[in-house]
Amino acid sequence: MAKIIVVTSGKGGVGKTTSSAAISSGLALRGHKTAVIDFDIGLRNLDIVMNCERRVVYDFVNVINGDATLRQALIKDKRVDNLYILPASQTRDKDALSMDGVERVLKELADDGFEYIICDSPAGIEHGAFMALYFADTAIVVANPEVSSVRDSDRILGILQSKSRRAENGERVEEYLLLTRYNPERAAKGEMLAVEDVEEILATKLLGVIPESETVLKASNQGIPVIHDDQSTAGQAYSDAVARLLGEEVEQRFIHAEQKGLFKRLFGRTA
Repeated sequence: MAKIIVVTSGKGGVGKTTSSAAISSGLALRGHKTAVIDFDIGLRNLDIVMNCERRVVYDFVNVINGDATLRQALIKDKRVDNLYILPASQTRDKDALSMDGVERVLKELADDGFEYIICDSPAGIEHGAFMALYFADTAIVVANPEVSSVRDSDRILGILQSKSRRAENGERVEEYLLLTRYNPERAAKGEMLAVEDVEEILATKLLGVIPESETVLKASNQGIPVIHDDQSTAGQAYSDAVARLLGEEVEQRFIHAEQKGLFKRLFGRTA
């Protein structure tokens, strides 16, 4: 049975699409048949991050409207077996998504043997975001360590537990927090919220902390999900997050400021 995971946030620009690309790639790298769907109708960024924008022929709305089959619209990832992308439409508005249509596509993916379906949600609480979260079994709420992002994430958590299909059935959506663009040195100086502060405010299980890194932007611009860069701290952090998502016990890294040795303190250089 397919597990539907929504990657969501209250605030835009926090790294949802980057996270959706990395997590779906990580699940596929571990051998799980995975689909990632772009719910951001009208904008469509997932295909750029996944480097398949030139291969888009049909999109999510085409499938819902019956203009194309799901098989025609799904794009197979060139790097990882078992990973498929369903792009959003750039020419429709978010109202093009219907409850029945989304449910039908999700069911067809499940019937086709997909183990994980990642829903890359638009920010906020408008129609496209609601469609992405309504059917979720699990939610990964992406936040930056700043007050406005955390406050908006708290709002999303409330919606998940009140307006999702699971909530209507008296069940809970499994929730995780993914904290992105974190810098422990800046947190120690009070320039951003510390991990403990965010955990206390949101009271949600911490899936992972993605360190602030130029590697993330570079990878996105190159169309390579950063999880493929296993030498970078961000790539390692996403890999750890995927492992935790699969139920593995993995210690949190990248949450404490590096303790500099005598040489670094004296000369301010990194080895």
